[in-house]
Amino acid sequence: MAMSNEHKEALAKGRAEARAIKAYLKALQQRKPGRPVTRESLEAKLARLDEKIAASPDPLEEVKFRQERLDVEARLASLTNGGNLEELEDGFVAHAKSYSERKGISYTAWRQAGVPAAVLKKAGIPQTRRRR
Repeated sequence: MAMSNEHKEALAKGRAEARAIKAYLKALQQRKPGRPVTRESLEAKLARLDEKIAASPDPLEEVKFRQERLDVEARLASLTNGGNLEELEDGFVAHAKSYSERKGISYTAWRQAGVPAAVLKKAGIPQTRRRR
């Protein structure tokens, strides 16, 4: 039995919504407390590590700095590949309301998953009371 075009479009919409929401939630999970890590701060750290590598008289210390540099480069690459949090947030805001309604996901569930209240408000997801 062949699927109708409507059904195919609904499936595609659901997949697009799920991708946008999952990408945003993953980005939220990767955030750590404290100052946000930016591309500029990582590039500055790379420059400082290059100076430390060049100035290090101790070969073991130099190896430690080289490993730290590799770690910072990997973090910089993941920042580049992971996308911008603002862009991911925009995708979440665009799809979260219809996804929530379709899947029965409450405001409280999103909050417990780490989504800020301001983002849920932008998405049009109303605050609900907790059931006891």
